[in-house]
Amino acid sequence: MIYYVEDDVNIRDLAIYALKQAGFEAQGFPEADEFFAACKTRVPDLVLLDIMLPGTDGLEILRMIRDDASMKTLPVMMLTAKGTEYDTVCGLDAGADDYLAKPFGMMELVSRVNALLRRAHAPAAEDAGDVLASGPIVLTSSAHTVTVDGEPVALTLKEFDLLRALMANEGRVLSRSQLLEEVWGVTYVGETRTVDVHIQTLRQKLARVREGVDALITTVRGVGYCFKAAL
Repeated sequence: MIYYVEDDVNIRDLAIYALKQAGFEAQGFPEADEFFAACKTRVPDLVLLDIMLPGTDGLEILRMIRDDASMKTLPVMMLTAKGTEYDTVCGLDAGADDYLAKPFGMMELVSRVNALLRRAHAPAAEDAGDVLASGPIVLTSSAHTVTVDGEPVALTLKEFDLLRALMANEGRVLSRSQLLEEVWGVTYVGETRTVDVHIQTLRQKLARVREGVDALITTVRGVGYCFKAAL
């Protein structure tokens, strides 16, 4: 089940129709109270959120989702007319797993939803091992946890998958295209700037626990990113 919180009835109905045509169960809500009431009856598999909503806005709804033990790991995609880099970073930093700016095509929406659900439900890859450790950072795939110096770091699904991909290839430079395919799936439609924004929020969250640990993720100009040897 996919829930979409959007106050514009035309956009909401069109998106719900497209999702149903693609084979998904989907339901729309105009505001936060109706959405959370529905969640008490049935927790969805994925949430689509507009930012500009009457009353409680999308970012606050997202924070409430992440504070709820029954929904904190739910995949959440922000769908909004606010498409600047700052708005994108705010949404991702608040815990969103992906971000799609309006106007968007229904085919792209369905593609993003498929990729996000696939990543959320995919078993951890066995070849990289369940536990990846480098210096102060320990990532456990089965428990979906990351710690720095033993302190937990709350990451979104995409941030977790991104860090895992980098740590599993420690010392190797991964291009933005490789990271898009590894983290977002081959059906992902978007610009490589998405990788840069997620790297930025991932670094910020790591640095909040221990200053300087974000330097383990290095930028290779014109190529991509590399997780280097421990500090």
